[in-house]
Amino acid sequence: MLNRDYGTEMGLIMYRNSKNSILKHSDFMFLDAICILLSYVIAYVLRHGHSYANILQEYYETGLWLLAFHFITVFFEKSYKSILRRDMMEEIQAVVKHNMVMYILLVIYIFLVKHTSFFSRTVFAYCVLISSLLMVFVRSIWRAILLRRYQDARHLPFMYVLTTTRQLAEEFILASRERGFRGYHLKGIVLLQKENAVREPVGSVPVTIGTEEFLEYARVNIVDSVMIYMREIDDSTIDFVYQLMSMGITVHFNLEGMIEQLPEGIIGRMGGFTVMTSSQRFASEGELFLKRVMDICGSLVGLLITGIAFLFVAPIIYMQSPGPIFFSQERVGKNGRKFRIYKFRSMYMDAEERKKELMAQNKMQGLMFKMDNDPRIFPFGHFIRKTSIDELPQFYNILKGDMSLVGTRPPTVDEYEQYEFRHKVRLSIKPGLTGMWQVSGRSDITDFDEVVALDEKYVSEWSIWLDIKIILKTIEVVLLSRGAK
Repeated sequence: MLNRDYGTEMGLIMYRNSKNSILKHSDFMFLDAICILLSYVIAYVLRHGHSYANILQEYYETGLWLLAFHFITVFFEKSYKSILRRDMMEEIQAVVKHNMVMYILLVIYIFLVKHTSFFSRTVFAYCVLISSLLMVFVRSIWRAILLRRYQDARHLPFMYVLTTTRQLAEEFILASRERGFRGYHLKGIVLLQKENAVREPVGSVPVTIGTEEFLEYARVNIVDSVMIYMREIDDSTIDFVYQLMSMGITVHFNLEGMIEQLPEGIIGRMGGFTVMTSSQRFASEGELFLKRVMDICGSLVGLLITGIAFLFVAPIIYMQSPGPIFFSQERVGKNGRKFRIYKFRSMYMDAEERKKELMAQNKMQGLMFKMDNDPRIFPFGHFIRKTSIDELPQFYNILKGDMSLVGTRPPTVDEYEQYEFRHKVRLSIKPGLTGMWQVSGRSDITDFDEVVALDEKYVSEWSIWLDIKIILKTIEVVLLSRGAK
């Protein structure tokens, strides 16, 4: 029997599996690579001067092999294990060990390919010294930035604990402190025991009484995950769990007496606790890293296109409707986080005020607004909407990390406040510039529940290849001007 400190995690959302410590600390890995490459260039300049005209081809090859040996060393030495908990002396030792292995491999390579006749020992010595100093310095700075970020609750997933009594709540908080619970911001305690329940905070953590009260709270507030911390679980708690899952919220369980009730999963660590994780779709650290790389690369290209488009679009917008070129609006992103979205303005300045007058002509069934021949749109606005040019400034939101290239449409605040529990599953991932709905003939879909169904399908079936297919399909839709009115 597993003890009650073990847990399981279930969720409809894409789950980040962080077991691979190499990918988990890919930021340190690439920062080190930059330090090593910079050190190599500086060492060459110190030895041979600023003239690059006669650089031997062998130096280029050796530099590339040096980077390759860095990545090989990371893979075999686990160079970043517990890197956030190291003090300065431990960091220096780790960097020295890493560089010893890396440069020994480089020496073996130089000897085997017979480059010893041209490769300067001075360059080698400078490179070892400079890279070691740079790596220690950069790692220390980046670690300090990350630790400060982790201490800032705004950047951490918001987690709540569901338990039966204040005694168990206090036990969980004590255990989490002893285990160095990190990576989550504990926002509140939900107590099932309503009789004689006290709303006073447990420590400094606010208390909510009853699941009904918490569900209503979760409907319109940020809730990333819930920890179920109990001695045993009953059917009503299971029902509550599935309600949370239907909203896209991740749920963590303690395992005692529940193993036979739970689906298959993988074992991992979460905030000092050992957990078993189950989900409809597992997204590895590598997949999510690749998705973010795609977002960054795509947004940089998109911002270049946006800048070019601005030169032509801005004067026409201003001539047809004097005022700001860009339209910004507060939207709701992942799990209820609010951000400002940016577009090229396609409507007259009083568009938001006139929306109330036009609600009777809304052709969408549910919590979205869309109408044919919207009188709030000025003439050129129809063109930039049909060609999706108005969406281009959202590449800035993607670069910031508020949005992704592919995801779900971010709702307005008033739409979000009217969401039912089942609708919130749309917000279990970052909103996207494009998505299933946009490439499925969005102008022909008039039922909001169809939009939710498409978004839920995307969340549960997500893969990098699905994103690529949607991006390619989006390009086709935009070029043929289909699905946008």
